[in-house]
Amino acid sequence: QVQLVESGGGLVQAGGSLRLSCAASGGTFPRYTMGWFRQAPGKEREFVAAVSWSDGSTSYADSVKGRFTISRDNAKNTVYLQMNSLKPEDTAVYYCAASLYSSLTYLEKRYDYWGQGTQVTVSS
Repeated sequence: QVQLVESGGGLVQAGGSLRLSCAASGGTFPRYTMGWFRQAPGKEREFVAAVSWSDGSTSYADSVKGRFTISRDNAKNTVYLQMNSLKPEDTAVYYCAASLYSSLTYLEKRYDYWGQGTQVTVSS
């Protein structure tokens, strides 16, 4: 069983930056594709970004492309989401997830493990 714990959320002004971290334990971290999702109030959870375990390739939602960067440190069993130029519409609970798929995927159903989430609030 894999446990995922997110941290780094908080309140930031529009235009600011935050870095989210997700620490994994209990599994073979280097073999998981890792993703970030988010859920804003009253909306469905949506894909944000993913990084594969096989070749380190990345994928982003159009809404965050060019502003967010996902990365992973396999030695620390941690995945990061660097968020720059934040906008009020980025306000959401951000979830880390792990998938046994070797390929990048934006589909929630292909993620096997989920963290509890961390709140990100961007004020205008």
